[in-house]
Amino acid sequence: MIDLRSLEIFYWVATLESFGRAAERLYTTQPAVSQRVAGLETELGHRLFERSGRSIHLTPKGRHLLGYAERLLRLHTEMVQTIAAGEQLGGVVRLGVAETIVQTWLSDFIEQVNTRHPTVTFEIEVAITPDLKQALLRQEMDLAFVTGPLSEPELMDLELISYPIRFLAGRRTRFEEEPVPPEALRRHPLITFPKNTVNHRDLRQAFQALGLGAPRIHASASLATMIRMAVDGIGIAAIPPVVAQNEIARGELRLIETPLRLPLARFTASYRPAPDAVLVPKLAGIAVSVAHAYAQQHGFI
Repeated sequence: MIDLRSLEIFYWVATLESFGRAAERLYTTQPAVSQRVAGLETELGHRLFERSGRSIHLTPKGRHLLGYAERLLRLHTEMVQTIAAGEQLGGVVRLGVAETIVQTWLSDFIEQVNTRHPTVTFEIEVAITPDLKQALLRQEMDLAFVTGPLSEPELMDLELISYPIRFLAGRRTRFEEEPVPPEALRRHPLITFPKNTVNHRDLRQAFQALGLGAPRIHASASLATMIRMAVDGIGIAAIPPVVAQNEIARGELRLIETPLRLPLARFTASYRPAPDAVLVPKLAGIAVSVAHAYAQQHGFI
């Protein structure tokens, strides 16, 4: 008799097109995955995968079974959500996080999860959004808090929070007048996120839209590095002021008044929906609540 675990393994092998990656996704071994698939093929009397070298593809019977497997797994997930509503969930979650979130409300999120689901553990990777997006698409990440929306058909994006982006300068950086005209800002090196990020693009386009041409930009994936460079007078940082509250309070950095306005940095909780997913959507919902509470506390809403 076909059991649900075998269908789950078949679904992930078919989705990831790899026995090895399915084994990693399900925290089991590749021989165990191969054995389950072979058992399914024996029980059904049909080959489910065509194997060509290191690649695999579904046979017509396999494609037919995939539709049934997805529906059964989704029905099982709905049953668990209904019957076990309010109960604790557990497991290991691969979480990708942009550093801005790390520096603001990530600890609040983990504390909330520890309270509601104490057997959940995280494997956390801090990286820029383009890298986290690729990890989600390759199914190497379960959930990510990123600059969004990612707007990929395979991914779900839930709105989290939007941070103002402002210009911050150290004590050594002087201007002849304030508010500082954009052309005066452009004469100084600017500091922001890497060039393959939305933030870098927005900064460059803000000056180009005024006919000033692209400014000189130092890029870094590290907020600590950007803040340190601004404090030392190397350039003017274009970052969310909330991540530099301590430096602003100590007078090491100050907000620059300028008519030039940059778009908000929008963040989403993004993940790949799956028919057997129960925990990740719940965690994304917790993240939305925590982010909204943080935004209200700091006047972002």
